[in-house]
Amino acid sequence: MFEKLSETVKHYEDIARDVSDPAVIADNSRYAALMKEYSTLTPIVEKYAEYKRAVQDEEDALALIEEESDPEMKELARAELDAAKEKKEKTADELKILLIPKDPNDEKSVIMEIRGGAGGEEACLFANSLFRMYSMYAESMRWKTEILSANPTELGGFKEISFSVEGDGAYSRLKFESGVHRVQRVPETESQGRIQTSTVTVAVLPEADEVELEINPTELKIDVFRASGAGGQHINKTESAVRITHLPTGVVVECQDERSQFKNKDKAMKILRSRLYEKLQEEQNEKIASDRRSQVGTGSRSERIRTYNFPEGRLTDHRIGLTLYKLESIMNGSLDEVIDALTTADQAAKLAGSDE
Repeated sequence: MFEKLSETVKHYEDIARDVSDPAVIADNSRYAALMKEYSTLTPIVEKYAEYKRAVQDEEDALALIEEESDPEMKELARAELDAAKEKKEKTADELKILLIPKDPNDEKSVIMEIRGGAGGEEACLFANSLFRMYSMYAESMRWKTEILSANPTELGGFKEISFSVEGDGAYSRLKFESGVHRVQRVPETESQGRIQTSTVTVAVLPEADEVELEINPTELKIDVFRASGAGGQHINKTESAVRITHLPTGVVVECQDERSQFKNKDKAMKILRSRLYEKLQEEQNEKIASDRRSQVGTGSRSERIRTYNFPEGRLTDHRIGLTLYKLESIMNGSLDEVIDALTTADQAAKLAGSDE
């Protein structure tokens, strides 16, 4: 690890020299790429410097213990030695985490898709509750959300809704939300007060740039039709809704939220690009041995990841055995405690895998 860190420091110093070169500054794309790499390496280099200071403090304290004859000075030196050892161990652990290979998608914006599953109208209503929860979390992070496509129900739920979350690091914070979310509560439509269990599926797709994924226009089938609202009534007398089918994969995307056919097509292409990018990633991930996959979970839409129990005010994340009795604040967007725990578990799993 320390040989790798020495190489990292040398590379970091090389970048620092390069970004001061007028020729590099004049090349916008190269300068931007180098500055991005520089900012990524900075916390590693700073933590390594902190580690080396702790090592030096430990060596100084040991030398002082050997040289000193005064009992009080020896005792002070032993206290400094203990503090230096503790600091060294702590910074070594932090360095290991910083050296875990970053997910290349972590800094990207995302497209989230929420669909009502088992439970009929109650599942659709909970899909709306989850959309509200993620919207409020995004607002707390100062990210921008935009509905791309929605299929509402007459009672105020969503059969499905797709929306973008734009902001630095959105994927890194939301990627563990993919899967089946189970809700246990008394539905608004239930007159007997009985608790019903329903499910909602969530997919989190990293937003794909055009340069990352080329889509051949000849492989697309584009249909236009009249948009309709909840209950099937027409909300647009012109054919503004758009359905795009990617013929090689069979992936189908519909968008009818906008009155403009052009805007609906643009939003549908955004969703299609992210779905195809996710499909490509899944195919690549299948090549990874199962024992190297994160213990947090695969992020599959078929995997039950979490239960929201309203009568008990309880949220349980089944992947890491986390239970919190603060459901109301979580549903109001206070997701950091859950996300932090998932991130920590993922890092621990990756560290364990790297030590094998």
